[in-house]
Amino acid sequence: GDAIETDLARRDFTINAMAWGSTPTGPAFDLIDPFDGRRDLDARILRAVGDPIVRFGEDALRMIRAMRLSAVLGFAIEAETLSAIEARSELVRHLSGERIAAELEKLLATAVPSVGLRPLEATGLLAGISPELAAQRGIVQNKIPGEDLWDHTLRAVDAAPRDHPVVRLAALVHDIGKPSTFAEGRFIGHDAVGADLAAALLDRLRFPRSPTERVTHLVRQHMFAYESSWGDPAVRRFISKIGPAALDELFELRQADNVGSGLPPDAGGIDELRRRVAEQLAAEVALHRRDLAVDGDDLIAELGAVPGARLGAVLDRLLEEVVDDPTLNDRPTLLLLAQAQLAQDE
Repeated sequence: GDAIETDLARRDFTINAMAWGSTPTGPAFDLIDPFDGRRDLDARILRAVGDPIVRFGEDALRMIRAMRLSAVLGFAIEAETLSAIEARSELVRHLSGERIAAELEKLLATAVPSVGLRPLEATGLLAGISPELAAQRGIVQNKIPGEDLWDHTLRAVDAAPRDHPVVRLAALVHDIGKPSTFAEGRFIGHDAVGADLAAALLDRLRFPRSPTERVTHLVRQHMFAYESSWGDPAVRRFISKIGPAALDELFELRQADNVGSGLPPDAGGIDELRRRVAEQLAAEVALHRRDLAVDGDDLIAELGAVPGARLGAVLDRLLEEVVDDPTLNDRPTLLLLAQAQLAQDE
């Protein structure tokens, strides 16, 4: 429009509908605040500009942004504005995944994400973003008295480290598979089901491939059970299964999960397992095919092995033996072991 007031009238919230400038009838360089944004700013209130039903009809993302700003700023959402969000929550189903993801990432980066996530579910917005997550409300768990699965998820997200966005995102979806696997008070296979559901959700929201794969991996592995009786080979197998790059994030996710369950962060021997994992990594033991003293080319050149699935299986068995006993990881020994395996397979 031709006037600043016309521009401000189309903004989302009153605190964003102020300008510093001049008007034809006012003094030069003064605060232009036609919707009392300064008042709401001082009162720490989020209020839609004009009719909130109209504002949210113009852009449904504004409703999710309200939750994010509430969490970032610690502002309350004004009653009429909140009521309009509940009335128009179904509109978020028409938003692009990229736009939702951008707001969700900002929300998860706040000091206490549950401040925004809780009303996101209560207003119906979450059901439009992820029906699988919204289904957690009302699912009973034998953890913290009076709290359900959604409460557990919120506690876990808040407990996840703020500076590790992958862990925060994994905490949000780590139990996404529980509602669909719930039977007789148990959630059998919820980690595997949850990994697939998390991957589908993050794909819908157009998250980049790398964090999507890492989050999915963390969800799939988050139910690991450590025992102090594990020998060093068992610790090495655990490292090999999880992958060194994902270990710290998996431990952080489990610690957040523990807090969400009303337990100490290190419940389940997490600190002890961390220490033992660090010892094995410091010893630079072989944990992957690439760490072996021989590779496929060596077996082809020295033993006449034929490229293909059989050769890969031999290398996998060599790795299993080296994980059990790192002293076997030298070239002559591995060639002899491989020769015996090839002969056995004939």
